[in-house]
Amino acid sequence: MLRKISWLIRAGAYVLVGTGIFGWSSFGPVALPVTVTAFALTGLLMCAWAVLDLRGREDAGWRPSPALPYVLGAIAVLAGGASGVPDATSLVALAALAVLDAGSEASLLAGWAVAGAGALAIEIGALIAGAGTGVVLGSPLILLVALLSGRNRRAYRVQAEQAAELLAQVEQLRAEQRQVAVLDERTRIAREIHDVLAHSLGALGIQIQAARALLTDHGDIERAAGLLGVAQRIASDGLTETRRAVHALRADTAPLDEELARMAAEHRQRHSTDVQFTVEGDPVPLPPEQTLALVRTAQESLTNTAKHAPHQPVTLLLRYQDDDVTLTIGNPLTDSPAGPAFHTVDGGYGLTGMRERLLLLGGALAAGAESGRWAVTARVPR
Repeated sequence: MLRKISWLIRAGAYVLVGTGIFGWSSFGPVALPVTVTAFALTGLLMCAWAVLDLRGREDAGWRPSPALPYVLGAIAVLAGGASGVPDATSLVALAALAVLDAGSEASLLAGWAVAGAGALAIEIGALIAGAGTGVVLGSPLILLVALLSGRNRRAYRVQAEQAAELLAQVEQLRAEQRQVAVLDERTRIAREIHDVLAHSLGALGIQIQAARALLTDHGDIERAAGLLGVAQRIASDGLTETRRAVHALRADTAPLDEELARMAAEHRQRHSTDVQFTVEGDPVPLPPEQTLALVRTAQESLTNTAKHAPHQPVTLLLRYQDDDVTLTIGNPLTDSPAGPAFHTVDGGYGLTGMRERLLLLGGALAAGAESGRWAVTARVPR
């Protein structure tokens, strides 16, 4: 659109200059053919200017044609030289249009070359035609102003292009950040669903295994039915927690000490074992992610305890310190094979998942045998 407006301005200027020169001026026998020839050739060159401008922007990705400075220089020379003829001074306006575009579209050297060639042609034409001081001094000054205006327009355009490019880069960076955030959210959701299912299905398997043992070994239908009822409740709770897992990181969570106390009571009731929960220090609110990480660690550890050390007493120690919060879940060792060595938690996918979760939060996880007990210790910063 702006390009079409520029073409209309050039065409209008050409018509106005021609009307002013040939409509109200009287030329001598030598000046008339010189003026007509210069005006006609300038018109042809302006047509070539429009064609090169259009082709250069179509073929070179909206860049000026390399031949454009030469055409602009020819216009400046022809129109500028003929402007020294009496009553044809207004031709300098066409030369100024060419210099303006050269300053805007061409390089700095090419712009100065076009302006310099036009100014030299003005001086030569004025000398030959015997023009006055106004033409000799004023017309080159007009070309200088046109050149500086063109350079200023070029600087503004370059600044606008750089701003647009920077904006595009910012938008691309934002899109990449959104994609990374989506992938990170998917990873957290997958980890959350795994922890929920691992806890629920692990506890469910223990109840079903115990019910099967009661039926096959003792024929105790009543107790087996009770265990199956517990298993049904565990499955229902697992489905509910799975549905909430997607929104767990956004939803408000209960205080950590209250959530762990509830889990200890549920474990005590489901597995008929002694569970002691102790809090040291003054409880402080933690971010939802830290709270959720410690809750999932406790769930995984309690499930593993019920699986590998059934009916053994369990202790949960929640310690609030100045810089971090530590949760330790422990139980006496049994005759079953020991778990992974202390400070190495690669023995199972659940432990690995807990460790990854805590590392992302700047915490740590250690698990292993110590002083005749199996202990899992999780730490998160406050």
